[in-house]
Amino acid sequence: MISPRTLRNLRRELSGSLLAKLGIAIVVFVILMAVFAPFIAPYPPGSQNLEEARTPPLGFTTTETREVQVIENGSVVIENGEIQTENRTVYNNATAAHPLGTDGNGRDILSRVIYGARTSILVGVFGTALAALVGVTVGLTAGYYRGRIDDGLMRAADVMLAFPSLVLAIALVGVWGQAQLRLPDPFVLLGLAAGWRDALGFPEGAMPETVVLPGTVILVVALVNWVWFARVARGEALSIRGEEYVKAARAVGASDARVIGRHVLPNAITPIIVLGTIQVAAIILLESALSFLGFSGANVSWGFDIALGRQYQSTSWWISTIPGLAIVVTVIGLNLIGDWLRDALDPGIEGEGGV
Repeated sequence: MISPRTLRNLRRELSGSLLAKLGIAIVVFVILMAVFAPFIAPYPPGSQNLEEARTPPLGFTTTETREVQVIENGSVVIENGEIQTENRTVYNNATAAHPLGTDGNGRDILSRVIYGARTSILVGVFGTALAALVGVTVGLTAGYYRGRIDDGLMRAADVMLAFPSLVLAIALVGVWGQAQLRLPDPFVLLGLAAGWRDALGFPEGAMPETVVLPGTVILVVALVNWVWFARVARGEALSIRGEEYVKAARAVGASDARVIGRHVLPNAITPIIVLGTIQVAAIILLESALSFLGFSGANVSWGFDIALGRQYQSTSWWISTIPGLAIVVTVIGLNLIGDWLRDALDPGIEGEGGV
């Protein structure tokens, strides 16, 4: 239950911070885009059309030199038994059918960005939730009991911190493989998306019936990031365990589990919420890095699309740039929300998100 004082602090900080409003607007937009992807994506994310490969975004035109056959009077010119060719400049014009262009296989980038938001948001949320579950449990236990339990759990956390996050994540994915988690899309299975798309005259094509998530990556990013939650939770538990209400609860015979669940955790939740917001952004970046390196296993992901555009960077910059911008904007929005929550929930700390 959120206290009236907390709600007042949230409203006050939000009303005085343009950056907080911008962050909320960005994140809400990305979430809505991910949830309603089957309704707004122009094409299925895997639909290919090689004839429209590397079409530039609206407002841009590209040129490239191609070797084409020489044709005279409607016939191919052949000399000495060989088909004659020549180099010609070919103009590649944008089209309203693909407002953000297409990739090297002719897939619509707008559709892939919309569906890629599902992967990034879900991995970020699931990974953070799992990391918080493990980290907060470990941290509260260590801080409440102290002594050898604290030493043992925190030394394990120190060992985890000794490894670079990306290197450790790559090693764990290599050991466990690329397991996938498939979640059904109710909008597609119930036919709601198909009816909407037919009514608006969208191009034909079956939208994916499931959301394919990299299950191994979700588990890996949780194991890599639980340490941060453990350290924060431990610090809060160390300070709260000496409060009078905790001593009173123990004096009347409350069990340790009840004291931790009813008194320690609720009073330690503020910094954990702020950290969770920041960790969602960090996990999105980590998932994108793993997808870029080919360790994710997801074929619809912002990081995966950036990797696909590497070979076309000099001629078709938008293939990598647009998914990269989606990552940057989403992470900025989450960090702005984190600043707002920090300023509202812990007024003693002044951050850039508040005014």
